[in-house]
Amino acid sequence: MKDKSVLEMRNICKSFPGVRALQGVDFTLQEGEIHALMGENGAGKSTLIKVLTGVYEKDEGEIFLKGLDKAAVIRSPQDAQRLGISTVYQEITLCPNLSVAENMYIGRGKGIRQDWKKINAAADKILQSLGIPAKANQQLSSCSIAIQQMVAIARAVDMDCKVLILDEPTSSLDDQEVQKLFGLMRDLKAKGVGIIFVTHFLDQVYEVCDKITVLRDGKLVGEYAIQELPRLKLVAKMLGKELDDMSEIRDESLVYHEADGEKPVFEAEGLQSNAGIKPFNFYIKKGEVNGFTGLLGSGRSECVRAIFGADRVIAGKMKKNGKPIKISKPLDAMKQGIAYLPEDRKRDGIVGDLSVRDNLILAAQVLRGFFRPFTKAQANKFADEYIKLLEIKTASADTPIKSLSGGNQQKVILGRWLLTHPEYLILDEPTRGIDVGTKIEIQKLVLKLASEGMSVTFISSETDEMLRTCSRLIVMRDRRMVGELSGNELSQSMIMSTIAGGDTE
Repeated sequence: MKDKSVLEMRNICKSFPGVRALQGVDFTLQEGEIHALMGENGAGKSTLIKVLTGVYEKDEGEIFLKGLDKAAVIRSPQDAQRLGISTVYQEITLCPNLSVAENMYIGRGKGIRQDWKKINAAADKILQSLGIPAKANQQLSSCSIAIQQMVAIARAVDMDCKVLILDEPTSSLDDQEVQKLFGLMRDLKAKGVGIIFVTHFLDQVYEVCDKITVLRDGKLVGEYAIQELPRLKLVAKMLGKELDDMSEIRDESLVYHEADGEKPVFEAEGLQSNAGIKPFNFYIKKGEVNGFTGLLGSGRSECVRAIFGADRVIAGKMKKNGKPIKISKPLDAMKQGIAYLPEDRKRDGIVGDLSVRDNLILAAQVLRGFFRPFTKAQANKFADEYIKLLEIKTASADTPIKSLSGGNQQKVILGRWLLTHPEYLILDEPTRGIDVGTKIEIQKLVLKLASEGMSVTFISSETDEMLRTCSRLIVMRDRRMVGELSGNELSQSMIMSTIAGGDTE
C-alpha cells in the first residue's frame, strides 16, 4: 500500500445470476480525504460498498487496509466494523425512542449493568469534540434529521473508524443542515479519517470532495482529482457519452407531432412537495410530449409525483384547461384525467398475485367505485382489447401478472391507464429493464397517443430515448429546474452542459 492510503480495493469482481455487477474495479482512499463515488443507477456503487462492508462476499480481488500486513478478510458487517470501516446510510438506522448516548453505545456494552453517568459523559465529550449540537441524555427523536445523521457519524467515529462511508447522507436534509454535515465531514478529514461520499448531488461533490471515482456498468471509468474533472466531463463519464461524439440521435422513423392549442392542458406554478424539490413551474399543451431529464436523484420523479399527488404538495397552484384545481391525492388527479405510470413497477405498479385482467381494470374500477364492479363480460372485453392493442404476451387474461416478463408487465400497467382515457399521461421510466424491441414499441405508442391529442410527460434515464420522443425537455439538477430545451437545442451536448451548469472547461 502507498504511505497515505487507508484503503485499497484491487480487481474487485462480483457477479449475480445473469449480471456482472463489478468487473475488475480498483478503488483507493487516502487518509484525510473526502472521495466521491459516482455513477448512474446500476453502475456498481452499492455493490462495491456492500463488498467493502461484508454484506456481499467478493468473487475475486483483494482489499488492503492500513495497519494490516496482508489482505483483509471481510465476511460480515461485524468484520468490517472491527477493521475500522463504518457506514452511515441514507435511512437513519438508529432508535428514535432512545437517548443520544444510548444510540451511540447500543450493542457495545459488556454485561447488563451500565455506568450511564460515565457513558453520558463520554458521549457528551465526543459530541462536543465533533461540534454536534446535541446532549447525551436527550431523546434522539427530539433532534432534527441532520443531527440524527451526525449522531450516527459520531457513533461510527467513536468505534475507531478509519474509513467512513456516507451513503446519500444529504438526501433528506435542507441547505443549512447540509452545511452543518459538511462542517463535520471537514473536521473528520482534518483528523485523518478517510471518507467515501456517495451522492447524486453534483454541487455537493464539488463543494466538499477532494477526488472522484466514476463507475459505469460495473466497470471503473477512472479516478480524478476534483480540479481535473469539470462538471460537464463528469456528466459525460457517468453517462458514457464522449464530448467529441455528440451527433444527433433522433430516429427519423419516429414522426413528431407538434403540440397545438394556445392554452396548456395542465399547468403548475410554484409547486413544491414534501419530497424536497425546489418550487417549480410547469405546463404541457394538448398533443405535446415533453419530459424531465437529469441525472438519477436530480428530482425528475419527484416533480411528476407532486403533479399526480403521490407526494404531499406543500405549496403552489395547479390549473387544468385554465381552471384552478386541487390535487392532494392520486384519486384527485385521476378524476382530473391525469394518469401516472410509476418508476418502480414492482413496488408501485403491479399487484403480483392478481391476474392480467384484474391489473388492467384496476384504475378504471377505482374511478368507477368499488361498489359498482365491472361485470365479468366487461372486464374480459377490456382485457382482450388491451392485450391485443399492446401485443401483451400472456397465456390468457387469467394469468397472474407476476409470471409475465418485465416488458409485458409494463405494457399491462400502461394499458391500465389508457383504459381510463386520460387527457394527460405521465410515464416515469416506462422502458427501464425491458428489451429494445418493446422499448421502440412504447416510444411509437407514445407518439401515436400524442398525435391523437393526448398530452404525455415522458421520463427516461436514457437521454437518446428522450431525444427521440420529446419535443421539449425540462432539465433538472439537485432537485431544481435548471433549464428548458426545445427545437434545435435538443441534443446530448446541450442536455449535458445544462445539467453541468454551463461548465464546459
